Amino acid sequence: MENTTVFSPAIWNWIVIPFLIFVARIFDVTIGTLRIILVSKGVKLFAPMLGFFEVLIWLLAIGQIMQNLDNPINYFAYALGFAAGTYAGIVTENKIAMGVALIRVITIKEASKLVEHLREEGRMITVIDAEGNRGPVKVFFTIDKRKELKSIVKTIKQFNPNAFYTIEDINFVNQVMIPTKKHTRRLLKLHGLKRK
Repeated sequence: MENTTVFSPAIWNWIVIPFLIFVARIFDVTIGTLRIILVSKGVKLFAPMLGFFEVLIWLLAIGQIMQNLDNPINYFAYALGFAAGTYAGIVTENKIAMGVALIRVITIKEASKLVEHLREEGRMITVIDAEGNRGPVKVFFTIDKRKELKSIVKTIKQFNPNAFYTIEDINFVNQVMIPTKKHTRRLLKLHGLKRK
């Protein structure tokens, strides 16, 4: 019986195998990037599971390299897959946006309307009077889910486009209260405010 394959040996060795190595590297490096981020955030169960799949895929990719050492395209596919996987891992992590972040805002302009609006949205805000190089400033802090950052930054820019703000990832919080809808209603009622 004749052995039939979809690809000729030349296409298999010079196109298909490098492509598979490239794709495998994208997957294993993306998983590796997510694993490192989870480890830094203290996620103890999920990170080792990702590590298992990361190494398994890596072994498959490096196995193909070792079986085809005479093909230099495999080396480029391996390196290019690593670069693409790093980018894909960063993009994926930004989409998932796990964890919480600290947003620090410094403004020379009166910030009461901005602070009030953020509180009406149910955000916990701490406001401090401070002294800057050019005189008095307001500094306020809030801790919120990273998924909420775009909304918070949009609000800051809407009320005070020239405000200086920084955002920091938080790996550990002793006590954090990120309001639920029910909690937000109670908080607004306590302060005599209403949700718009």
